[in-house]
Amino acid sequence: MPTARTSRAAPSSSEGATTSSASPAGPRRHRVLVRAIPAVWTFLFGLWGLSRQGSVWRDEAATWQVAQRSPSEIVHMLGNVDVVHGCYYLFMHALFACFGPGTTTLRLPSVLAAAVAAACVGAIGHRLAGPWAGLAGGLAFGLLPAVQFYLQEGRPYALVAAGAGISTLLLVVLLQGRGPGGRGPGGRGLRGWHLTAHWAAYGGIVLMSGLLNWLSLLILPAHMTTLIWSRADRGVWTRWTAASGVATACALPLVLFSRGQSAQVSWIPPLTWHMLIGPAVLLAIGGAGALLDRPRAGRLSAAVVGLPLLAVPQLALIALSLVQPLFLDRYILFSLLGLALLIGTAVGAAIRAATPRFPRASRWILPVAIAAAMAALLPQALAKRSPASRVDDVLAVTSDIRRLKETGNAVLFIPSARRDTESVTPGAFTGLRDIALTRSPRDSGTLKGTEAAPARIRAAMLAERRILLVTDAPRVAREPGAERDKVKSAVLREHFRAIADAQVRGRRVTLYERRAPAH
Repeated sequence: MPTARTSRAAPSSSEGATTSSASPAGPRRHRVLVRAIPAVWTFLFGLWGLSRQGSVWRDEAATWQVAQRSPSEIVHMLGNVDVVHGCYYLFMHALFACFGPGTTTLRLPSVLAAAVAAACVGAIGHRLAGPWAGLAGGLAFGLLPAVQFYLQEGRPYALVAAGAGISTLLLVVLLQGRGPGGRGPGGRGLRGWHLTAHWAAYGGIVLMSGLLNWLSLLILPAHMTTLIWSRADRGVWTRWTAASGVATACALPLVLFSRGQSAQVSWIPPLTWHMLIGPAVLLAIGGAGALLDRPRAGRLSAAVVGLPLLAVPQLALIALSLVQPLFLDRYILFSLLGLALLIGTAVGAAIRAATPRFPRASRWILPVAIAAAMAALLPQALAKRSPASRVDDVLAVTSDIRRLKETGNAVLFIPSARRDTESVTPGAFTGLRDIALTRSPRDSGTLKGTEAAPARIRAAMLAERRILLVTDAPRVAREPGAERDKVKSAVLREHFRAIADAQVRGRRVTLYERRAPAH
């Protein structure tokens, strides 16, 4: 079986400008350090302020409540909502069953995944541009503001980034035709079952990422661009097409089924010009790093891998958003692997350029760059570890609910999605009656339950003396859209008066009392 490699690609300029330690066959110590240091660095960043002062925002509340359901209840729910996150919910169910619910169990998988992604950046950079580039890229990944936000998020986006990092590393290994030690079996490159195993692993990881979030399949056109740019040979194209085709085919049922639940993302705003500023800045930074790598066709380099990984998912999601609004940076968090790789390449190029004239000073370029980046990004890092970094905190008003409630009082939620507070902390609602609810979220296979018809809700409200309302704080609240919520608001406004009110971290709880009848 032929060796998987690019067709007579010239050696990279970065490899030629460094010692042999910069090549994929470099000393084991370099290979270990460029993976381990970024992984530990990112892991420690993730542990810093992990609990976020005990807060859980609405997206994480969905994970929290679903993970505590049985597998059959989760499958029932996926037929109605959130099928795109089904595999993640089942994974988190297993973790909650083993370790119990809590912010650490909720977020630690994302921390570990981000650490794996950082290690992959380090390994890719080391293979393509030398140890300094790999180390710088891996460290840079953990410092990126978006990464620091989602590495502490109880959602699947960091796990998808880890999958993207592993699949990209496998692709680089296959294009170089060399295993982890620099050569395949017998010192002649990847052959036989080793080659097949690597391609199978590549396809499997792409599929796993796609099942966590099918938009991660946008990594495939990025990898295809790398194959085109590096002029991969026919054998590589054949195997890549087979691996990527099988992964896509296996993920396709999820893609098609989730289209029937597209109303869940109807809140995403249409694409506007100001939304393109962020991607433009990222592409400009990445493009500058790519130019320093001096990419050219037929040579596998950091730019040939990193620039498509950064640019193609961004541009593809923008194109998709012209058809249906989908542009959220978290869906393509994995593209920042490419940005980190290109930043690392730029730092590595600076070190190589300085080494001949300033051999001692050149060793300080990376530490100084990291220290400067940390100082510049410290305010953002602190802000992202604050409860205020999220739109709300479902746990924030539980103490006020306990303080204001009386046994037998009615409780309402506007909108019904704010019932997530009760789903996450049911103990705070003990003794209260949810007068609008006909079927609980668990029984109805939904996230927010099934409510009665507007007329029945109105009648139930008029039979109450006191009602406790859980809703959004004014700064994040939207006008009621559902007819049920409009009826709730109208009855409270016309027939009740507020006697107590508390607003904390994007949530609001108000106690209403029935007005005295007019004489």
